[in-house]
Amino acid sequence: MARSLAKEGIPSGWKYDLLDKFATRCSGHTPSKSFPEYWNGGIKWISLADSFRLDKGYVYETDKEISEAGIANSSAELHPAETVVLSRDAGIGKSGVMAVPMAVSQHFIAWKCDNTEKLNSWFLYNWLQLNKAEFERQAVGSTIKTIGLPYFKKLKIAVPPYTEQNKIAKILITWDKAITTTEQLIANSLQQKKALMQQLLTGKKRLLDKNGVRFSGEWKVAEIGDFLKESRIPSKTNNPSKRLTVRLNLKGIEAREFRGTEAVESTAHFVRSAGQFIYGKQNIHKGAFGIIPKNLDAYETSQDLPAFDFTGSCESSWFYHYMTQGHFFTSLENKMSGTGSKRLNPKTFFKIKIRCPSIDEQQKIATVLSSADQEISSLQHKFDALKQEKKALMQQLLSGKRRVLV
Repeated sequence: MARSLAKEGIPSGWKYDLLDKFATRCSGHTPSKSFPEYWNGGIKWISLADSFRLDKGYVYETDKEISEAGIANSSAELHPAETVVLSRDAGIGKSGVMAVPMAVSQHFIAWKCDNTEKLNSWFLYNWLQLNKAEFERQAVGSTIKTIGLPYFKKLKIAVPPYTEQNKIAKILITWDKAITTTEQLIANSLQQKKALMQQLLTGKKRLLDKNGVRFSGEWKVAEIGDFLKESRIPSKTNNPSKRLTVRLNLKGIEAREFRGTEAVESTAHFVRSAGQFIYGKQNIHKGAFGIIPKNLDAYETSQDLPAFDFTGSCESSWFYHYMTQGHFFTSLENKMSGTGSKRLNPKTFFKIKIRCPSIDEQQKIATVLSSADQEISSLQHKFDALKQEKKALMQQLLSGKRRVLV
């Protein structure tokens, strides 16, 4: 690759002008729902319900379809495949490329690219992706934020000659494929771990012990209180800079950051230790629990985040994996009580019964599931790194700071 930037910041040989000069801008519409014949006619129609399908390159499917009659009797248009679409309302700045001919609702803006001389669809898609934060900043409105059409009439873009656009697009598509492949590996690993949990945490599948003999024997039914003991060591410092918070959806435990103007609670706080199990009384059913890591030893929480020491009859990692079963922790909502904001009291938590194997089998199960977690974590790090590297490459290629050899 070679470098070539003009004095004004636009690379030599590039053009800087209104996006409308390079592509045909199109809007969308919603056919009247009073006429059933306008709907379910086989024409894919991108609406707000499809926001989750954007930012992933091609858009293959849509939540709803309209008909030729819907097109004929409304302002909706059927756009050709390779048309680039951008959300200007909910999910502002999310974009995609139509894999097949589609129509869009009025919440989207679309551009038809010639893909021969002026503008490559995938060059434009990546340019929109790179500038997503700017589109989010342009949205205005008191209730529903949106980007008005006048903004897009004035939108400008710098583009290289088409052959260079095409080369840049191919390079970035290669990165997208690597990102998509890694994302699929993560999804597969998560599915495999879920299947493992369903087998190992119920006893449907038994592992081999240290002597190579398969574990056998009935699992016992015990109360959670047989495994845990609440820790209530009062804090002598009540230090706000040493507070813990538990994130939702099994996202882990982290130090809480206090803003300069935030009031410090006057309620009593308790010292927590690494290796303790901790949960949020109001949000345990939303996956707000975990094991305190070593780097957060001697931090503090209020009584709304109780912490527990493990007894010798329970392997902490096995217990945590048992808790992460979605059907189990969501069911805890039924155990919560109180007026206003409901909470799960430790005494109630202790009385919940679970089936558990011997400590040796617990440890073996924990080892297998922790290994699966490590694989998923490794893939996630790779996924994050690929996305960051692609973003850095986009910033160079789409600005012309780094030129490709055509």
